[in-house]
Amino acid sequence: MIIKINSENQNERLDKFLTTQLKISRSKIQKLIKHGKITLNGEKVTPHFFLRVDDKININAKDIKVENISKELKPNKKVKYKIVFEDDNVLVIDKPSGLLVHPTDKIENDTLVNGLIAYYPELKKIGEDPTRPGIVHRLDKDVSGLMLVCKTQKALEYFKKQFQDRKIKKIYTALVHSPMERSEGIIDLPLERSKTKGKMLVKSKEQGGKEAITKYTVIKQFQNFALLEVQIETGRTHQIRTHFNFINHPIVGDKLYQQKKVKANIELDRPFLHSTKLGFKNLDGKYLDFESKLPLKLSKILKQIK
Repeated sequence: MIIKINSENQNERLDKFLTTQLKISRSKIQKLIKHGKITLNGEKVTPHFFLRVDDKININAKDIKVENISKELKPNKKVKYKIVFEDDNVLVIDKPSGLLVHPTDKIENDTLVNGLIAYYPELKKIGEDPTRPGIVHRLDKDVSGLMLVCKTQKALEYFKKQFQDRKIKKIYTALVHSPMERSEGIIDLPLERSKTKGKMLVKSKEQGGKEAITKYTVIKQFQNFALLEVQIETGRTHQIRTHFNFINHPIVGDKLYQQKKVKANIELDRPFLHSTKLGFKNLDGKYLDFESKLPLKLSKILKQIK
């Protein structure tokens, strides 16, 4: 498929233009551009490239499924989650482990987003990505705890900037293998998505890694573990899990980033990682602070170890 640019579309960003033309999510468009599945004049470019008259966009039809994803997003009242706070602009959700935040390319119908639009259908209009309406940040599927959802476009734009400016307080509780060498520390290591599906790797910025900063404080040391309070300044995919695995303190129960040399007599079918505290200045200028207790399954683990 070839799309030729005329004067009406010049100076538009490539990813934004294709999102309108192909009616699929911008995140998917960006992914295809980055992987060279969509090229401009036969060359690989960046998603934010500004178009010129007579440019030719080349699209491999086999690699792109042209569909209106927003029509695929189905409400699902069976999805369970807890609302901690709500006003006209935002929701604060306490997400259970095992719940995917939004559909992937497989278009799952049992995600948090499916549950939200069952009661808040107006969310479908919020944001640029039809698969992530109202979503301004995420938690991994098997990670539980507090997260923010935006109910209006104004809130989405406001909090997007708050996250970019690192003004949102995000604190997690984590149990890691082996006692920590220091009572507190900062892990400043860039991350990049691995070619192995679903994993992240520590890579230098020269290798394409993006800045990722994780701070931690030891809450309690055990014989073979450490309970930590973890604060992230950046929000990279799997950031906490990747960082602690890299420094040889993988998260307990994390099957994706587990290390063969680490052995522990703990049966846990999820990572011991919980979004415990969330704080932010709301649109009205009032600062809000929320806290979530550890799920029972994780609390029981703490009682088992010495």
